Amino acid sequence: MEHLLPPSWKTQVTTWLAEDIPSFDYGGYVVGEAYREAFLLGKGKSAAVLAGSPFFTEVFNQLGCEVEWHLKEGETFEPVKHIATVRGKARHVLLGERVALNLLARCSGIATRSKKIQDLARGYGYTGIIAGTRKTTPGFRLVEKYGMLVGGIDTHRHDLSSMIMLKDNHIWSSGSITAAVKQARAVGGFSLMLDVEVQSEAEADEAIEAGADIIMLDNIEGEELVNTARSLKAKWKGQRKFLLETSGNITEINLRERANNEIDILSTSFVHQSVPHIDFSLKLRVPGKNA
Repeated sequence: MEHLLPPSWKTQVTTWLAEDIPSFDYGGYVVGEAYREAFLLGKGKSAAVLAGSPFFTEVFNQLGCEVEWHLKEGETFEPVKHIATVRGKARHVLLGERVALNLLARCSGIATRSKKIQDLARGYGYTGIIAGTRKTTPGFRLVEKYGMLVGGIDTHRHDLSSMIMLKDNHIWSSGSITAAVKQARAVGGFSLMLDVEVQSEAEADEAIEAGADIIMLDNIEGEELVNTARSLKAKWKGQRKFLLETSGNITEINLRERANNEIDILSTSFVHQSVPHIDFSLKLRVPGKNA
């Protein structure tokens, strides 16, 4: 997965380190520069997916330390698990500790929930796409989208330039779905997919007629969702090609009713917003005291 990351990702790590140590490292002065090793332990109370190892490793690479992994990216582990060993100068290990653990905890939390939702949906017989959303943490999107991929789901669009999505505000400002789609196509060209959010079957018909590639049935649930999707596919069969997406208020509790194969894409921020972090710790090994 690391090979997917853009050339700029290592500079983000540098920025995160600069944020955490903008001036003197007082605690580091106390521990000094003796060569030490530290164990990365996966803790918590339940199984979790490891995600974010490239970011963790790069933190310590920039500090002159080395990391040896004992678990592969994307593997599931049961706590307590010795996941990696970090070696380097004591103050450098501790200097990178919090930044590295924060990255790993957040990324692994997203991967763990993403995998759980994917597995649940597949268990319900759903064969479509499970995707995240763009509701990510500013400055941290790369890590969060990466966690979705490791967890096995689709990242959805990465940014406003990746795909054209027309929501209610775009449509109201343009005057109609048809007008909004026409304007978007004029500047987006043929290479960008166009996703239109609709609130009813009538709006969906207008979006399909206008040439949308994806129809997002926003906050339509239960029998209405299934009936609307089935009706649209039957009505436009052989005339237009489009995908149907459901989004809004999707959780583990209502996943079974939303994960219907009449729907092609199920997008939810549940996999990355308010996700519990995975508990990790990094413990220095003290010569003569640790077993």
